[in-house]
Amino acid sequence: MDKNKLIQKWLADELTEEENNVFATLDEAPFYTKIIEDATVFKASNFSKMPDFETFKARIEEDKTPVKKLQWFTPMLKIASAVVILFGVYYSFFYTTLTDIETSVAQKTTIELPDSSRVVLNASSEVKYNANEWNDKREIELNGEAFFDVAKGSKFDVITPSGTVSVLGTEFNVKQRAGIFEVTCYEGTVRVVTETGTEILKVGDKFLEINKTIKTSKHTVPSPQWVDNMSQFERIPVYEVLAELERQYAIQISAQDIDTEQLFTGGFVHNNLEDALMAIAEPLGLTYEILKQNKVRLLISE
Repeated sequence: MDKNKLIQKWLADELTEEENNVFATLDEAPFYTKIIEDATVFKASNFSKMPDFETFKARIEEDKTPVKKLQWFTPMLKIASAVVILFGVYYSFFYTTLTDIETSVAQKTTIELPDSSRVVLNASSEVKYNANEWNDKREIELNGEAFFDVAKGSKFDVITPSGTVSVLGTEFNVKQRAGIFEVTCYEGTVRVVTETGTEILKVGDKFLEINKTIKTSKHTVPSPQWVDNMSQFERIPVYEVLAELERQYAIQISAQDIDTEQLFTGGFVHNNLEDALMAIAEPLGLTYEILKQNKVRLLISE
């Protein structure tokens, strides 16, 4: 159940036993409970007992004016509920807001996390993390590709739509793009968890999953080449190679009548479009045309 709905049901005293147990696990639960308790004590302290019950009874008999029932708790509960909601918004904004960093096409950026871990984000990629909770939970969400240089400490999780990568302190690269999930270990040990199982990677190991098919292999380079403005591929579908070229150069590529499912091994530089296109086109027996408005057309050589 959504956290906000759970809190609303708790305020209305409508939680089931199971939902109450879930509510009790919330980090904010003691905070909300304290507000309600304080509001109740505050209002109750306004009442004092009549020292002489008979005198009180006589006054009631003399006063014929209709008296409304004193129902202080309900409005106070509403006030307390409003306070809880307001403080909840405050808590959520200042303590659970995620830091969101995103790169556009043809852009890379380097991020320093609260523990001095370093993340290099490739083009058209995004990471999210909670800086306020970082000391308790080193967890970062990734869409795209990033290289991680993790400071030693507690478990460090990289969460992607395709799987989770867990380490204690190491250097590794994670790539998650349309149907492709790739993890490369450059230092230390990395654990990769996906729907199909768990893999432990050591220095020089690479994990690759393409459309649910898993392959592990070795590599010899000391760091990901894209960090040094060079994209390298080993038996990767052409459609992903072209997509990476589009991301690095902010272009659109037309590849009609070309088998983009075939596998490609090779690479291209990030600082010269002509050289990059030639490096891809020639091994595949293709030619290319650079059109206006950042558009490129690939053609089958005659």
